[in-house]
Amino acid sequence: MIAIFSDTHSSDGHELEGKALEAARNAETVIHAGDFTSTAALEAFRAECDRLFAVHGNADSAAVRERLPTARTVEAEGVRFAVTHRREGGATGLAMFGRSRDADVVVSGHSHRPTVVETDDIVLLNPGSHVQPRGNRPGFAVLERDGDELSGEIREPDGTVLETVSVATRR
Repeated sequence: MIAIFSDTHSSDGHELEGKALEAARNAETVIHAGDFTSTAALEAFRAECDRLFAVHGNADSAAVRERLPTARTVEAEGVRFAVTHRREGGATGLAMFGRSRDADVVVSGHSHRPTVVETDDIVLLNPGSHVQPRGNRPGFAVLERDGDELSGEIREPDGTVLETVSVATRR
């Protein structure tokens, strides 16, 4: 399983609870699209996750920015993920970023709005914020292998499904 988070915005810890905490603990790969805010939040995530792949966001402290890249590419379960906190140009900018990295999925954050946008060649996934939804519903995403694709959902921390997504694998 792959668990995807963004926009934790915490000075104390990971702020994970319920199904979100279970997903972070049980996932083989965890992706975080930035804005931990503090090293305490970053380290709390690392303590829960065996394989954390993260980028920094615009609200991260200098100490977090020193530890994490602005963007990265992660391959998991036969799918390539391009990860960034945000890109200028909205959906078009995110899609161009993903194509430049030969990605199948672009994971981003910043808006705190859980969304899935499927284009002809790339999926744009924003898991939302599991703790600070800012007028949106709180969210995180999980993806699991299902034959020749990854199928998944954006969920609220209590497990309520907000969106579904599927991505063909490369294998």
